[in-house]
Amino acid sequence: MTMLIAAAAVFIGIHLLISGTRLRDAITGLIGEGAYLGLFSLASIAAIAWLVMSYNAAQAGADDPILYTPWTGLRHLAIPVVAIAFLLAVPGLLMPNPTSLKQEGAAAKEGTVRGVLCITRHPFLWGVAIWSAFHTAANGDEASVIFFGTFFLVSFFGTFSIDAKRRRTMGAAWDAFAARTSNVPFARGGIRIGELFDWRLAVAVAVFLSVLFSHARLFGVSPFPGGWVPY
Repeated sequence: MTMLIAAAAVFIGIHLLISGTRLRDAITGLIGEGAYLGLFSLASIAAIAWLVMSYNAAQAGADDPILYTPWTGLRHLAIPVVAIAFLLAVPGLLMPNPTSLKQEGAAAKEGTVRGVLCITRHPFLWGVAIWSAFHTAANGDEASVIFFGTFFLVSFFGTFSIDAKRRRTMGAAWDAFAARTSNVPFARGGIRIGELFDWRLAVAVAVFLSVLFSHARLFGVSPFPGGWVPY
C-alpha cells in the first residue's frame, strides 16, 4: 500500500503542483516549452504505470482493508454512468479546444464552441472525473479508493488549474472563450443537441462498447448487473 500511496502522491504532484502553476512557467522559462512537455509526458506515463502496478500489487496482497460497503444498487448504474463519461471524454479529445495541449489558437476560430464544448470546456477531464468518481464509490477497498480517487482529484482540480494557466498565458483571447463556455457541465445554456450527433459521438459509442464487452476479460470484473460475461 505504501508504494500505491507514493505513486498517487507523485501523480497528483506533477499534475496539480507543477502543471498549470507558476512553477511550470518558471521551468519552461529555464528549459523551454518543448523540453518541458517531453519531460512532463514521460513523467506522466511513468507515474500512471507505477500507479497501475502498485494498485494491482495492493489488491493482490493481504493489506487491502475494506473501508466501506458500496450500495448494491450502484451496480445497476455502472453502464449508464460510465457511458456518460465516455460520451463526454472521447468527443472532447477529438475536437479543437483551447484547453487542450498546443491548441490555444482554437479560441479565436469561429465555430469552436460546439458539441460537447457547449456542455463544458473540459469534456475530457469531466469524463474522467465521472468515471473515477463512480469507480471510487463502487469499490470500497482502500487500494481502489486511493487509485480511482487519485484520478478524480487530478481531473476535477485539473479543470481549474488549466483555466488559471490559460488565463495567464492567453489573456483576452482566453477571457473571450471562457465567457462563451463553462467549466461546470451544463452551467450555461445554448446547448445544441444536433451538434452532439456527429462522427465523434460514433467513435465514443464504439470505444465504450468495446470496453464494456471486454471489461470482464481485461479487468476481471463484469460491469453487467447480473455478472454476465460476454466471452
